[in-house]
Amino acid sequence: MSTPIHKLFDLSGRTALVTGGSRGLGLQMAEALGEAGARVLLSSRKASDLEEAAATLQAKGIDARWVAADAADPAQVQKVVDEAMQRLGQIDILVNNAGATWGAPMEDYPLEAWDKVMNLNIRSIFLFSQAAGRASMLPRKHGRIINVASIAGLSGSMDVEFIAYGTSKGAVVNFTRALAGEWGEHGITVNAVAPGFFPSKMTRGTLQAVGADKLAAASPLRRLGDDDDLKGATLLFASAAGKHITGQILAVDGGVSAVHGGG
Repeated sequence: MSTPIHKLFDLSGRTALVTGGSRGLGLQMAEALGEAGARVLLSSRKASDLEEAAATLQAKGIDARWVAADAADPAQVQKVVDEAMQRLGQIDILVNNAGATWGAPMEDYPLEAWDKVMNLNIRSIFLFSQAAGRASMLPRKHGRIINVASIAGLSGSMDVEFIAYGTSKGAVVNFTRALAGEWGEHGITVNAVAPGFFPSKMTRGTLQAVGADKLAAASPLRRLGDDDDLKGATLLFASAAGKHITGQILAVDGGVSAVHGGG
């Protein structure tokens, strides 16, 4: 017997931990999960931003909580996972969205900036996936991990000075594939979304430097991403509708990577 489509996408009874969930793409993904019925725990560094984000989700009828932590700190990552287990009972869905960028020419790139970007963009994904796997997904033989990569991890760019960011997102792509291969036998799927340009605090500098109109014109759809464009991919990867999909990288970029090969 096949399952009705609305049940395949239903996340009632599921729980989700979303890092970098207080704004931007993380909040959009958390909203999609919550609207589909999941209980959501948001995490990022700033308590004030988290409190505001949780209130926004709660106003939409979503069961949303939060915990402040630095995703680059192993002890704080473990604290978040421990709190998620205590407050939610299990972790069905992990969205690894926490990230940072830093723009500078390669020849002048500060080592401390390189370390900051790499620690938050890829090391934190390793830490959260390992901790959530140990605590909940591996023992229960079920889990959905969604990593946020970027089309910047699919190719280089002549227009943007993003050596650490592009490198870290390329690592996210292959981390996703490698972990999917390793944990598939445990009933855990691991996929990634690779967004193109979405207006956000992180992309503000690039949008100002390159120009929103120029970036939109480079897309076959002639537009940037908006507040809804990651919701469908998130729900597919998080739900039973995507139970036979793992190790995949889905570009959500208006077609930019199809015609330009990446960022």
